[in-house]
Amino acid sequence: MIIKAKSDVKKVLSIMELVKNREESILLLDFEKFSTIVSEFYYEIIKELSSALILLEGFKSVGENSHKDLIDFLLRYKGISEKEISLIHDLRIRRNKSSYEGVKIDAFFLNVHKSSLLEIIKKLKSLINLKLKKRW
Repeated sequence: MIIKAKSDVKKVLSIMELVKNREESILLLDFEKFSTIVSEFYYEIIKELSSALILLEGFKSVGENSHKDLIDFLLRYKGISEKEISLIHDLRIRRNKSSYEGVKIDAFFLNVHKSSLLEIIKKLKSLINLKLKKRW
């Protein structure tokens, strides 16, 4: 569920720093050997950037389906396509299966979708930076 929340620039900047740390960590990992961990990191980065973006707008996701609702909410933003939303949902489902059922995310998925995931991350960062600049 998406609910109204107080916009919090300080929290957004903190989230951005954590995202940067995850991105730096990914670079240290062997994609083939640690494909599940790298995939989970990409998911967390996208989820956190999405949370930061909607927080700047005065919203947050809560409840049992909060991640799904958060991803669906991204359709409100120009530049984020339905195809990208579908990929994020696919990654969310794979991440949940790895976290809760121990199912490995194979390197093939990462090899096929890495460039698209990086493009989604770039778009989310751009939207966040645009909104932050409007505040100053």
